[in-house]
Amino acid sequence: MIKAIVFDFDGLIVDTESVWYEVYREMLDERGVQLPIAEFASYIGTDTTELYNYLERQFANELTKKEIAKESLRRHQEKMKTLAAREGVVDYLEEAKALGLKIGLASSSYRDWVTNFLGELNLLDYFEVMQTRDDVEKVKPHPALYQNAIAKLGVLPSEAIAFEDSANGAKAAIAAGLQCVIVPNPLSQHLQFEKYHLRIASMKEKKLADVINTISASLK
Repeated sequence: MIKAIVFDFDGLIVDTESVWYEVYREMLDERGVQLPIAEFASYIGTDTTELYNYLERQFANELTKKEIAKESLRRHQEKMKTLAAREGVVDYLEEAKALGLKIGLASSSYRDWVTNFLGELNLLDYFEVMQTRDDVEKVKPHPALYQNAIAKLGVLPSEAIAFEDSANGAKAAIAAGLQCVIVPNPLSQHLQFEKYHLRIASMKEKKLADVINTISASLK
């Protein structure tokens, strides 16, 4: 029986990832360098160490990692001024409450980053448990974020569904023993997902109850 749902944040609740790609692509375009979608997408859902190593090489040391981070954040903040949750997110959160499900969040981003956006969207109060980069030594694809979230929600991994948009996130959820529904965004739809239990184009495609019924039927 499904008792809880656990949401990823970046790319799933708010599509910050497509905006990050747009920012880095524009910065590199200005220097005559291309940023392949597949290359950037491979870094989605985990920490930024390897991404920034890659970007530093593409900038040919013209900018340091610190300078890249500062300028990209400035541009990202400018583009994110028209903030909105992805289609169907609020519907799922409302339906989860109506169904009496516990709601958690597991994100590889820092807590301040996540709570700032959720606060602006008035979504913070939906989440009983939040696990972020601040709470673990290793982020996705390591399962620690999901393991912690499930333990704090007080349910078994098999009793929870993870909603993810990235391959690294899906790996983490599966490794932690959760059922995993992937909801790719325009950027992560280019990724190769190895394992998952259900794939939907958006949360408008199916009601949460229908997703749960589909997952539950597959477990019998």
